[in-house]
Amino acid sequence: MIQSGSKLAFEDDHPNHPLMKVLLALAAFMLALAVTAQPYNRALGVKFPVGTGITYKKFISEKSALEFQAVYARESFRTAGLYEFHFPFTKAEGLTWYVGPGVHVAFYKSEYQKTYSSKMDLGIDGVLGLDYKFAALPINLSLDWQPSFSFTGNSGAQAAYGGVALRYVF
Repeated sequence: MIQSGSKLAFEDDHPNHPLMKVLLALAAFMLALAVTAQPYNRALGVKFPVGTGITYKKFISEKSALEFQAVYARESFRTAGLYEFHFPFTKAEGLTWYVGPGVHVAFYKSEYQKTYSSKMDLGIDGVLGLDYKFAALPINLSLDWQPSFSFTGNSGAQAAYGGVALRYVF
C-alpha cells in the first residue's frame, strides 16, 4: 500500500530517471513498428474457446476498428463491443497488434442466477491481441485476451475472456 507522501519509481523529480528512459524507448520502438496500411475493411466469423461466438470487425479508419461479439457459453449469453487501436508490424505483412476499451452485457439462466443473484451482468472490457490477414485468402485470424470488470451480477474483475477468432473478410 502506498502511504501519503511516498512516491512511485516513475514519480521521481529527475527527468533522466532510468524508468522514464525505458518507457520512452519502448514507446519509440512501438511507433517505429507501426505503418498506416490496413489489411482489410470488415470481417465476420466465429470465436472460441470461452464459448461459441460470432464476431464482426469493421475498420472505421486506417488504425481503428469496432468489434462486436455475441457469445453463448454454459447457460449465459454475452455481447461485447470493443474499440480497437491497430498497430501493424513493418516486418510481417498482414500482422497487427491491437489494444482498446469496450463494454459488455451478459444474461444468465438457472445456476448462474442463483450463484450471482442476478439475471444480467454489465461492465467494461479491455482487449489486447494479435490480428493476421492472409494475403492470398479472404481469411482473418486473431488471438486476444479480453479482461473485464463487471458492475452487476458477477461483479468484479474477470480475466477469462478472449480467444481465437476465424473470420471471412469481405
